Amino acid sequence: MFKKAVFPGKYIQGVGAVRELPALIQLLGQQGLILASPSVHSKVLPGCGVDWSASSIPVELFRGECCQEELTRLSDIVTQKRVDVLVGMGGGKTIDTAKIVADRAGIPVIIIPTIASSDAPCSGCAVVYSKEGIFESVSYQKTNPAVVLVDVGIIAAAPTRFLVAGMGDALSTWFEARSCERTHSPNECGGYGTMVGLGIAKLCYETLLTYGVAAKVASERHLETPALERIIEANILLSGIGFESAGLAAAHAIHNGLTALEETHSFYHGEKVAFGVLAGLQLTDAPPDESATVFSFCEDVGLPTTLADIGLGNADRQKLMLAAEKACAPEQSIHHEAVAITPEKVLDAMLAADALGLERRGKR
Repeated sequence: MFKKAVFPGKYIQGVGAVRELPALIQLLGQQGLILASPSVHSKVLPGCGVDWSASSIPVELFRGECCQEELTRLSDIVTQKRVDVLVGMGGGKTIDTAKIVADRAGIPVIIIPTIASSDAPCSGCAVVYSKEGIFESVSYQKTNPAVVLVDVGIIAAAPTRFLVAGMGDALSTWFEARSCERTHSPNECGGYGTMVGLGIAKLCYETLLTYGVAAKVASERHLETPALERIIEANILLSGIGFESAGLAAAHAIHNGLTALEETHSFYHGEKVAFGVLAGLQLTDAPPDESATVFSFCEDVGLPTTLADIGLGNADRQKLMLAAEKACAPEQSIHHEAVAITPEKVLDAMLAADALGLERRGKR
Protein backbone atom coordinates (compact mmCIF):
# COMPACT_ATOMS: atom_id res chain seq x y z
CA MET A 1 0.00 0.00 0.00
CA PHE A 2 1.01 3.59 -0.66
CA LYS A 3 0.25 6.71 1.32
CA LYS A 4 -2.98 8.26 0.07
CA ALA A 5 -5.00 11.42 0.68
CA VAL A 6 -8.24 12.58 -0.93
CA PHE A 7 -10.05 15.91 -1.10
CA PRO A 8 -13.20 17.43 -2.62
CA GLY A 9 -12.67 19.15 -5.96
CA LYS A 10 -13.79 22.53 -4.58
CA TYR A 11 -14.73 23.70 -1.09
CA ILE A 12 -16.70 26.95 -0.92
CA GLN A 13 -17.92 28.39 2.42
CA GLY A 14 -19.60 31.68 3.28
CA VAL A 15 -22.87 33.50 3.89
CA GLY A 16 -25.02 33.23 0.76
CA ALA A 17 -22.76 30.65 -0.90
CA VAL A 18 -25.75 28.64 -2.18
CA ARG A 19 -26.31 31.32 -4.81
CA GLU A 20 -23.29 29.85 -6.60
CA LEU A 21 -25.18 26.63 -7.34
CA PRO A 22 -26.67 27.38 -10.81
CA ALA A 23 -23.27 28.48 -12.14
CA LEU A 24 -21.56 25.43 -10.65
CA ILE A 25 -24.05 23.08 -12.30
CA GLN A 26 -23.40 24.72 -15.64
CA LEU A 27 -19.67 24.37 -15.05
CA LEU A 28 -20.00 20.61 -14.59
CA GLY A 29 -22.87 19.64 -16.90
CA GLN A 30 -26.21 20.56 -18.46
CA GLN A 31 -29.04 18.93 -16.50
CA GLY A 32 -28.95 19.21 -12.74
CA LEU A 33 -31.21 17.63 -10.14
CA ILE A 34 -31.43 18.57 -6.46
CA LEU A 35 -32.03 15.76 -3.98
CA ALA A 36 -33.48 17.54 -0.95
CA SER A 37 -34.88 16.46 2.37
CA PRO A 38 -38.49 17.55 3.03
CA SER A 39 -37.38 20.27 5.47
CA VAL A 40 -34.90 21.64 2.92
CA HIS A 41 -37.63 21.68 0.27
CA SER A 42 -40.15 23.47 2.47
CA LYS A 43 -37.92 25.80 4.50
CA VAL A 44 -34.46 26.27 3.00
CA LEU A 45 -34.92 26.40 -0.76
CA PRO A 46 -37.67 29.08 -0.73
CA GLY A 47 -35.58 31.44 1.41
CA CYS A 48 -32.06 31.18 0.05
CA GLY A 49 -32.19 33.90 -2.59
CA VAL A 50 -32.31 31.76 -5.76
CA ASP A 51 -35.20 31.73 -8.25
CA TRP A 52 -35.33 27.97 -8.67
CA SER A 53 -38.09 28.08 -11.28
CA ALA A 54 -35.98 30.35 -13.46
CA SER A 55 -32.92 28.18 -12.97
CA SER A 56 -34.78 25.08 -14.30
CA ILE A 57 -33.27 22.80 -11.66
CA PRO A 58 -35.83 20.18 -10.61
CA VAL A 59 -36.05 19.00 -7.00
CA GLU A 60 -36.58 15.41 -5.85
CA LEU A 61 -37.58 14.67 -2.25
CA PHE A 62 -35.37 12.32 -0.21
CA ARG A 63 -37.39 9.66 1.62
CA GLY A 64 -35.34 9.56 4.79
CA GLU A 65 -32.98 6.59 4.73
CA CYS A 66 -29.81 5.82 2.79
CA CYS A 67 -30.86 2.25 2.02
CA GLN A 68 -30.78 0.07 -1.08
CA GLU A 69 -34.45 0.71 -1.90
CA GLU A 70 -33.97 4.47 -1.95
CA LEU A 71 -30.73 4.21 -3.92
CA THR A 72 -32.46 2.14 -6.59
CA ARG A 73 -35.42 4.52 -6.80
CA LEU A 74 -33.21 7.56 -7.27
CA SER A 75 -30.89 5.84 -9.75
CA ASP A 76 -33.92 5.18 -11.95
CA ILE A 77 -34.94 8.87 -11.76
CA VAL A 78 -31.43 10.03 -12.71
CA THR A 79 -31.53 7.77 -15.77
CA GLN A 80 -35.05 8.75 -16.82
CA LYS A 81 -34.40 12.50 -16.53
CA ARG A 82 -30.92 12.30 -18.08
CA VAL A 83 -29.38 14.06 -15.12
CA ASP A 84 -25.64 14.77 -15.50
CA VAL A 85 -25.05 16.72 -12.25
CA LEU A 86 -26.63 15.59 -8.99
CA VAL A 87 -26.93 17.94 -6.02
CA GLY A 88 -27.35 16.54 -2.51
CA MET A 89 -28.83 19.15 -0.18
CA GLY A 90 -29.61 18.39 3.46
CA GLY A 91 -28.17 16.31 6.29
CA GLY A 92 -25.83 13.35 6.32
CA LYS A 93 -28.15 10.67 4.95
CA THR A 94 -29.36 12.87 2.08
CA ILE A 95 -25.74 13.68 1.27
CA ASP A 96 -24.59 10.06 1.40
CA THR A 97 -27.47 8.97 -0.82
CA ALA A 98 -26.61 11.61 -3.43
CA LYS A 99 -22.96 10.52 -3.43
CA ILE A 100 -23.77 6.86 -4.04
CA VAL A 101 -26.40 7.56 -6.71
CA ALA A 102 -24.05 9.93 -8.58
CA ASP A 103 -21.21 7.43 -8.38
CA ARG A 104 -23.37 4.64 -9.79
CA ALA A 105 -24.43 6.93 -12.65
CA GLY A 106 -20.88 8.13 -13.32
CA ILE A 107 -21.79 11.81 -12.90
CA PRO A 108 -20.39 14.58 -10.64
CA VAL A 109 -22.06 15.38 -7.35
CA ILE A 110 -22.35 18.76 -5.61
CA ILE A 111 -22.91 18.57 -1.87
CA ILE A 112 -24.73 21.35 0.02
CA PRO A 113 -24.91 20.52 3.73
CA THR A 114 -27.66 22.50 5.45
CA ILE A 115 -26.48 21.40 8.89
CA ALA A 116 -22.94 20.89 10.18
CA SER A 117 -23.82 17.66 11.97
CA SER A 118 -21.16 15.34 10.53
CA ASP A 119 -18.05 15.12 8.37
CA ALA A 120 -19.92 13.37 5.54
CA PRO A 121 -20.00 16.23 2.98
CA CYS A 122 -16.35 16.19 1.85
CA SER A 123 -15.73 12.46 1.92
CA GLY A 124 -15.76 9.93 -0.88
CA CYS A 125 -17.42 7.29 1.26
CA ALA A 126 -20.98 6.90 2.46
CA VAL A 127 -22.80 4.75 4.99
CA VAL A 128 -25.60 2.44 3.89
CA TYR A 129 -28.29 1.47 6.41
CA SER A 130 -31.21 -0.91 6.40
CA LYS A 131 -34.72 0.49 6.01
CA GLU A 132 -34.91 0.32 9.82
CA GLY A 133 -31.80 2.49 10.26
CA ILE A 134 -29.30 -0.21 11.25
CA PHE A 135 -25.75 0.16 9.94
CA GLU A 136 -25.04 -2.23 7.07
CA SER A 137 -21.93 -1.18 5.18
CA VAL A 138 -19.66 1.60 3.99
CA SER A 139 -19.80 2.43 0.28
CA TYR A 140 -16.66 3.88 -1.32
CA GLN A 141 -17.05 6.15 -4.33
CA LYS A 142 -14.56 6.47 -7.17
CA THR A 143 -13.96 10.14 -6.37
CA ASN A 144 -14.82 12.70 -3.70
CA PRO A 145 -17.55 15.27 -4.38
CA ALA A 146 -16.83 17.69 -7.21
CA VAL A 147 -17.97 20.61 -5.05
CA VAL A 148 -18.86 21.08 -1.39
CA LEU A 149 -20.88 24.29 -1.05
CA VAL A 150 -21.39 25.47 2.54
CA ASP A 151 -23.75 28.38 3.17
CA VAL A 152 -23.01 29.69 6.66
CA GLY A 153 -26.31 31.55 6.79
CA ILE A 154 -28.28 28.34 6.28
CA ILE A 155 -26.30 26.46 8.93
CA ALA A 156 -26.53 29.35 11.40
CA ALA A 157 -30.33 29.17 11.13
CA ALA A 158 -30.43 25.44 11.93
CA PRO A 159 -31.08 23.99 15.41
CA THR A 160 -27.96 24.02 17.59
CA ARG A 161 -28.18 20.31 18.34
CA PHE A 162 -26.99 19.59 14.79
CA LEU A 163 -23.86 21.72 15.21
CA VAL A 164 -23.08 20.09 18.55
CA ALA A 165 -23.52 16.62 17.05
CA GLY A 166 -21.09 17.65 14.33
CA MET A 167 -18.58 18.57 17.00
CA GLY A 168 -19.03 15.07 18.42
CA ASP A 169 -18.20 13.53 15.06
CA ALA A 170 -15.24 15.88 14.60
CA LEU A 171 -14.01 15.13 18.13
CA SER A 172 -13.11 11.59 17.07
CA THR A 173 -10.93 12.69 14.16
CA TRP A 174 -7.68 13.30 16.01
CA PHE A 175 -7.88 10.30 18.33
CA GLU A 176 -8.66 7.87 15.55
CA ALA A 177 -6.03 9.39 13.24
CA ARG A 178 -3.45 9.13 16.00
CA SER A 179 -4.29 5.47 16.59
CA CYS A 180 -3.93 4.64 12.90
CA GLU A 181 -0.60 6.45 12.75
CA ARG A 182 0.71 4.57 15.79
CA THR A 183 -0.30 1.15 14.47
CA HIS A 184 0.41 1.84 10.77
CA SER A 185 -3.20 1.00 9.96
CA PRO A 186 -4.84 1.90 6.64
CA ASN A 187 -6.93 5.02 6.25
CA GLU A 188 -10.37 5.29 4.63
CA CYS A 189 -9.11 5.82 1.08
CA GLY A 190 -7.17 2.60 0.75
CA GLY A 191 -3.70 3.66 1.78
CA TYR A 192 -1.59 4.70 4.72
CA GLY A 193 -2.14 8.03 6.41
CA THR A 194 -0.34 11.14 5.24
CA MET A 195 1.22 14.02 7.16
CA VAL A 196 -1.47 16.33 5.81
CA GLY A 197 -4.24 14.01 7.07
CA LEU A 198 -2.70 13.75 10.53
CA GLY A 199 -1.98 17.49 10.72
CA ILE A 200 -5.51 18.42 9.69
CA ALA A 201 -6.92 15.96 12.24
CA LYS A 202 -4.92 17.62 15.01
CA LEU A 203 -5.99 21.10 13.85
CA CYS A 204 -9.59 19.89 13.96
CA TYR A 205 -9.26 18.89 17.63
CA GLU A 206 -7.50 22.13 18.58
CA THR A 207 -10.20 24.18 16.82
CA LEU A 208 -12.97 22.38 18.69
CA LEU A 209 -11.38 23.00 22.09
CA THR A 210 -10.73 26.68 21.30
CA TYR A 211 -13.93 27.75 19.57
CA GLY A 212 -16.55 25.08 20.37
CA VAL A 213 -18.32 26.82 23.24
CA ALA A 214 -18.38 30.22 21.49
CA ALA A 215 -19.74 28.63 18.32
CA LYS A 216 -22.51 26.92 20.28
CA VAL A 217 -23.52 30.24 21.85
CA ALA A 218 -23.60 31.88 18.42
CA SER A 219 -25.64 29.03 16.97
CA GLU A 220 -28.20 29.27 19.77
CA ARG A 221 -28.74 32.91 18.80
CA HIS A 222 -28.45 32.27 15.04
CA LEU A 223 -25.46 34.61 14.78
CA GLU A 224 -22.94 34.37 11.94
CA THR A 225 -19.70 34.80 13.90
CA PRO A 226 -16.05 33.92 13.16
CA ALA A 227 -16.17 31.25 15.90
CA LEU A 228 -19.18 29.63 14.22
CA GLU A 229 -17.43 29.75 10.84
CA ARG A 230 -14.38 28.02 12.32
CA ILE A 231 -16.44 25.22 13.86
CA ILE A 232 -18.42 24.74 10.65
CA GLU A 233 -15.12 24.34 8.82
CA ALA A 234 -13.82 21.97 11.51
CA ASN A 235 -16.97 19.84 11.45
CA ILE A 236 -17.17 19.61 7.66
CA LEU A 237 -13.76 20.17 6.03
CA LEU A 238 -11.11 19.42 8.67
CA SER A 239 -12.88 16.37 10.03
CA GLY A 240 -13.82 15.19 6.55
CA ILE A 241 -10.27 15.26 5.24
CA GLY A 242 -8.85 14.13 8.59
CA PHE A 243 -10.88 10.96 9.02
CA GLU A 244 -10.61 9.89 5.41
CA SER A 245 -6.92 10.60 4.84
CA ALA A 246 -5.74 9.55 8.33
CA GLY A 247 -8.16 6.79 9.31
CA LEU A 248 -10.77 5.54 11.76
CA ALA A 249 -10.43 3.47 14.93
CA ALA A 250 -12.46 2.75 18.09
CA ALA A 251 -14.93 5.63 18.22
CA HIS A 252 -16.68 4.96 14.92
CA ALA A 253 -16.69 1.20 15.48
CA ILE A 254 -18.40 1.70 18.84
CA HIS A 255 -20.88 4.02 17.11
CA ASN A 256 -21.62 1.30 14.57
CA GLY A 257 -22.16 -1.17 17.39
CA LEU A 258 -24.55 1.19 19.16
CA THR A 259 -26.74 1.42 16.05
CA ALA A 260 -27.73 -2.21 16.68
CA LEU A 261 -29.71 -1.05 19.74
CA GLU A 262 -33.06 0.48 18.83
CA GLU A 263 -32.94 2.83 21.82
CA THR A 264 -30.12 4.80 20.15
CA HIS A 265 -31.88 5.42 16.85
CA SER A 266 -33.30 8.80 17.88
CA PHE A 267 -29.79 10.11 18.59
CA TYR A 268 -27.54 11.63 15.95
CA HIS A 269 -24.43 10.02 14.48
CA GLY A 270 -22.10 12.53 16.14
CA GLU A 271 -23.74 12.11 19.54
CA LYS A 272 -23.07 8.38 19.48
CA VAL A 273 -19.57 8.93 18.09
CA ALA A 274 -18.80 11.29 20.99
CA PHE A 275 -19.65 8.57 23.48
CA GLY A 276 -17.53 6.25 21.36
CA VAL A 277 -14.60 8.63 21.84
CA LEU A 278 -15.01 8.55 25.62
CA ALA A 279 -15.27 4.76 25.65
CA GLY A 280 -12.31 4.50 23.29
CA LEU A 281 -10.15 6.53 25.65
CA GLN A 282 -10.94 4.06 28.43
CA LEU A 283 -10.28 1.10 26.13
CA THR A 284 -6.84 2.37 25.12
CA ASP A 285 -5.71 3.54 28.59
CA ALA A 286 -5.49 7.22 27.64
CA PRO A 287 -3.82 9.50 30.20
CA PRO A 288 -6.34 10.69 32.84
CA ASP A 289 -5.68 14.34 32.03
CA GLU A 290 -6.50 13.77 28.37
CA SER A 291 -9.67 11.88 29.24
CA ALA A 292 -10.69 14.68 31.62
CA THR A 293 -10.16 17.29 28.87
CA VAL A 294 -12.43 15.41 26.49
CA PHE A 295 -15.10 14.87 29.17
CA SER A 296 -14.99 18.60 29.99
CA PHE A 297 -15.40 19.55 26.33
CA CYS A 298 -18.39 17.24 25.94
CA GLU A 299 -19.98 18.62 29.10
CA ASP A 300 -19.39 22.23 28.03
CA VAL A 301 -20.99 21.89 24.60
CA GLY A 302 -23.67 19.36 25.58
CA LEU A 303 -22.45 16.09 24.06
CA PRO A 304 -23.33 12.72 25.66
CA THR A 305 -21.10 11.55 28.51
CA THR A 306 -23.25 8.67 29.84
CA LEU A 307 -25.19 5.77 28.38
CA ALA A 308 -28.41 7.41 29.52
CA ASP A 309 -27.57 10.36 27.25
CA ILE A 310 -27.93 8.07 24.23
CA GLY A 311 -31.03 6.23 25.44
CA LEU A 312 -29.30 3.33 27.19
CA GLY A 313 -29.72 4.24 30.84
CA ASN A 314 -31.69 1.06 31.53
CA ALA A 315 -29.71 -1.28 29.29
CA ASP A 316 -28.21 -4.32 31.00
CA ARG A 317 -24.88 -5.98 30.23
CA GLN A 318 -26.51 -8.51 27.93
CA LYS A 319 -28.02 -5.83 25.73
CA LEU A 320 -24.87 -3.71 25.71
CA MET A 321 -22.87 -6.79 24.74
CA LEU A 322 -24.77 -6.85 21.44
CA ALA A 323 -23.32 -3.42 20.64
CA ALA A 324 -19.86 -4.46 21.82
CA GLU A 325 -19.90 -7.56 19.63
CA LYS A 326 -20.98 -5.58 16.56
CA ALA A 327 -18.23 -3.02 17.26
CA CYS A 328 -15.68 -5.87 17.24
CA ALA A 329 -16.71 -7.47 13.94
CA PRO A 330 -13.65 -8.29 11.82
CA GLU A 331 -14.26 -5.47 9.34
CA GLN A 332 -14.61 -2.78 12.01
CA SER A 333 -11.99 -0.05 12.47
CA ILE A 334 -11.61 -0.77 16.20
CA HIS A 335 -8.87 -3.22 15.22
CA HIS A 336 -6.71 -0.22 14.26
CA GLU A 337 -6.08 0.34 17.98
CA ALA A 338 -2.82 -0.78 19.58
CA VAL A 339 -4.52 -2.90 22.26
CA ALA A 340 -5.97 -6.39 21.95
CA ILE A 341 -9.70 -6.07 21.21
CA THR A 342 -12.47 -8.28 22.58
CA PRO A 343 -16.19 -7.60 23.05
CA GLU A 344 -15.71 -7.95 26.82
CA LYS A 345 -13.08 -5.20 26.84
CA VAL A 346 -15.25 -2.93 24.73
CA LEU A 347 -18.23 -3.51 27.02
CA ASP A 348 -16.15 -2.66 30.08
CA ALA A 349 -14.82 0.47 28.34
CA MET A 350 -18.37 1.66 27.62
CA LEU A 351 -19.40 1.01 31.21
CA ALA A 352 -16.25 2.76 32.51
CA ALA A 353 -16.97 5.85 30.39
CA ASP A 354 -20.55 5.83 31.67
CA ALA A 355 -19.38 5.56 35.29
CA LEU A 356 -16.94 8.44 34.87
CA GLY A 357 -19.63 10.56 33.22
CA LEU A 358 -22.01 9.91 36.10
CA GLU A 359 -19.29 10.59 38.68
CA ARG A 360 -18.35 13.89 37.09
CA ARG A 361 -21.98 14.93 36.75
CA GLY A 362 -22.49 14.42 40.46
CA LYS A 363 -19.62 16.78 41.21
CA ARG A 364 -20.59 19.58 38.81
